[in-house]
Amino acid sequence: MTPQSSTENPFTLGVASGDPLPDSVVLWTRLAPCPHEPGNGLPREGAIPVDWELARDEHFRRVVRCGTAQARAEDSHTLHVDPRGLDPDSVYWYRFRTGPWISPAGRTRTAPEPHATVASMRFGMLSCQQYDEGYYTALRHLADEDLDAVFFLGDYIYENAIDAQAGVRNYTDQPLPDFYNHWLIDLDDFRQRYALGKTDPDLQAAHAAHPWYVTWDDHEVENNYAGDISQGNLPPEQFRARRAAAYRAYWENMPLRRAQRPSGADLRLHRRFQYGRLAQFDILDTRQYRSDQAYGDGWKYPGPESENPARTLTGAEQERWLLDGWRESTATWNVVAQQVVFSQRKNTTAARSKVSMDAWDGYPASRARVLAGVEQAGIENLVVLTGDVHVNYAMDIKKDFNAPDSRTLGVELVGTSVSSGFDGDDRPDDWSGMLAANPHMKFYNGRRGYVIVTLDAERLRADFRTVSGVVVPGAPVTTAASFVSPAGAPGFRPA
Repeated sequence: MTPQSSTENPFTLGVASGDPLPDSVVLWTRLAPCPHEPGNGLPREGAIPVDWELARDEHFRRVVRCGTAQARAEDSHTLHVDPRGLDPDSVYWYRFRTGPWISPAGRTRTAPEPHATVASMRFGMLSCQQYDEGYYTALRHLADEDLDAVFFLGDYIYENAIDAQAGVRNYTDQPLPDFYNHWLIDLDDFRQRYALGKTDPDLQAAHAAHPWYVTWDDHEVENNYAGDISQGNLPPEQFRARRAAAYRAYWENMPLRRAQRPSGADLRLHRRFQYGRLAQFDILDTRQYRSDQAYGDGWKYPGPESENPARTLTGAEQERWLLDGWRESTATWNVVAQQVVFSQRKNTTAARSKVSMDAWDGYPASRARVLAGVEQAGIENLVVLTGDVHVNYAMDIKKDFNAPDSRTLGVELVGTSVSSGFDGDDRPDDWSGMLAANPHMKFYNGRRGYVIVTLDAERLRADFRTVSGVVVPGAPVTTAASFVSPAGAPGFRPA
């Protein structure tokens, strides 16, 4: 079967764009006439030609680039088109065609030239979309926002088994195939989980509306894995095989360039982007190169094992890359897009309190080296973007978190989940305790949603956008809180 002869639409998974440069942006799609079947109803070998167009207008009357690409079976019939020679800081529309079928149109934009003066930038940040724990309502609202880009900070899929009813989505009229009802292990498993997620119309809308910068966290492979070490203590060679399958499926399904195509169980995901003189974006990978979590993971008291100066969350090469990039940066804002909570989070007001061994608190020497690099490079406006924990935080990054009056070196925005954790709550059970234990924490909210960040020469503004629930579709979106941090004087205050 091929799309040319099939009576089924092959563009069931939508379109996407990402990693914009001043002269290029990646255009993505995946052919899947039967998205719930292994192989998606397409041959296991060969390639299918797909035409693509890039236009100045949504009606495609002014096409500026076009071509034909091969959707290869070895890449799960995905395309990663990388048109060059585009104009900087410009909006484009794109679409794909094979046989009689035309994909939905997507809207994207290129980045400004590195030395351009940019008045402002507005982007969304989001993470953690567990398919069976809620609808992607937040993504529908995100699609309607006026944004230059989106940062996705990990847990695009989850590795858990999904029953025929798709959990709270309650698919009773058309239950899911039994294929989904096991934990992900091999390449077909991971490919099908991405296909399932991408059938969601709200996710398709959010991808079609904005270019995305993406990074992963743990659930794209296995919960809380660390480098080559699995949480379930699989033999290293067995876990690396699973990691290789997961990394391959990740690259196939994200709008990433061929430079990110994995080699076995290795994929270089950390990368850097400039947005004129306004911002430098450093996208990190805090999973692939990290030391194993101390004391068996979880919330534990810090001690000699976690405080060992040899421990690393980023790996030595990525750490050098980050600090070298800061020394060369001339941007007003230096933004780090990454996965796990950077700032200290104690769970009591006691002098010695448990912290998360999976976050930067479990790797204090690694965090100290990064903060020393901030000061050595003279970075005045550090912004850390974080996902992972399914709640919203606004936090000041302190030189010494145990000394609340110490210098504020930057700010951290932790964004809640899209759907993971079900509906959530405005004030989780530990709300008052966490705020009391962490004076640098200025905001804490547990609803689902996303964050809108606006940067200009004078300040950062963060709007925490939340929905009332996700176990039933269609909830409205509201702004739970807004904060600003002035340029040159970091620290959050209510807007």
